[in-house]
Amino acid sequence: MQFENKIICDGLLNKSLEVKMQKLIIYGPAKLMGEIEVEGAKNAALPILTASILAQNKVIITNIPDIADVRHTIEILKYLGCKVLFENNTVVLDSSSIERFTIPPEYAKLMRSSVLFMGALLSKFRRAELSNHPGGCEIGQRPIDLHISAFRQLGIEVFEHNNRIMCRCDKVKGSEIFLPIPSVGATENIILASIFCDGEVVIKNAAKEPEIADLCHFLNKLGAKIRGAGTHIIKIEGVRKLKSEEVVHKVIPDRIVAGTYLCAVAACGGEVVLKNVFPRHLDSILHILKSSGCKIKELKNEIWIKREERLKGGLRITTHYYPGFPTDLQAPVCSAFAVASGVTIIKETIFENRFKHVPELVKMGADIHVEKDIAVINGVEKLRGCKVFARDLRGGAALFVAGLSAQGVTEVMDADYIDRGYERIEEKYSLLGAKILREKGE
Repeated sequence: MQFENKIICDGLLNKSLEVKMQKLIIYGPAKLMGEIEVEGAKNAALPILTASILAQNKVIITNIPDIADVRHTIEILKYLGCKVLFENNTVVLDSSSIERFTIPPEYAKLMRSSVLFMGALLSKFRRAELSNHPGGCEIGQRPIDLHISAFRQLGIEVFEHNNRIMCRCDKVKGSEIFLPIPSVGATENIILASIFCDGEVVIKNAAKEPEIADLCHFLNKLGAKIRGAGTHIIKIEGVRKLKSEEVVHKVIPDRIVAGTYLCAVAACGGEVVLKNVFPRHLDSILHILKSSGCKIKELKNEIWIKREERLKGGLRITTHYYPGFPTDLQAPVCSAFAVASGVTIIKETIFENRFKHVPELVKMGADIHVEKDIAVINGVEKLRGCKVFARDLRGGAALFVAGLSAQGVTEVMDADYIDRGYERIEEKYSLLGAKILREKGE
């Protein structure tokens, strides 16, 4: 594999980052049948790619999903000076030529995870600069106050000026940091900033998501000393330098993509085998779907799901931090239970603006009422296809699932949101018998 890189001028985006609005045309209803392999986890791949700038040698990362957010991350890595090759879901990265520690706003606004470069660049250069408004879906308030507070507790000076955050330090000091909420991003940023700390950094009330454990597994391969990943207490013992040998790492499967497949089968009916999954990461959604009448079998790296009778509602579902029911699956579950029998209640506890998909589902005939953080879903016999608009990544996936189960043709506009987290979604579901076309949006 040969490295290739592109020169990108300050303040200019590579042509691959230009917005090209897309729409998905779904001919429903579909009955999903067959086998499908789940891609690598977006929420593991992005921090692992970011952490790769710390490696002393070339890294090879496999099972990387070919999605917009990954390509945006690669563009940032190239801008910083890394040599990157991405093909066949594998990234080969050499950070030996990295020279920049600033993320321009044109790149920072592309996705929320750009904030993670702060921790990695602080470990690399003891300096980092970023727009103080990292991008991502508008699903509610997601301030980076926790990140900044943690950095200051680590002895890092943080300045905010002209809509930018500038960080610098002589060294990262060992300390104990308590997070008021188990923030995934803050946990990851603290870990990345603490690799070369003086002493030990202890994170209490750390996020426990599998993607954080995967990041720590990768960093430990590089030579970091991290214990407790996957628990509420993570300890990072500072090291002087990382290992010099080449590292190969495989990203874990995407539990949210897998959960979306499960919701689609629950909504449409059919029989599907998901391959390349870790069933233990999906306990909460599997419990919900089993309770609603789906037949499910769990194997080591596979899940078999079959839905024959109409989905049974009547459940009360509450989003929570892992290992609770994930907020990222709230919207697809909403679509599935829109066509279930009875009344289902979903309470959203993580983000206050995560029911943007509901008005679009109502256009399709769903009977859903939202009051503050609660959605009451009165199941209907069927949805009807129409033109709907994606407002964020997971909401877009919910409209996609609804379109699969609906009578007639559904046009999901602004499908670019979906492309941020799902790899060639129309191709994958076509393998299961769905009829989907992709066209340029209006």
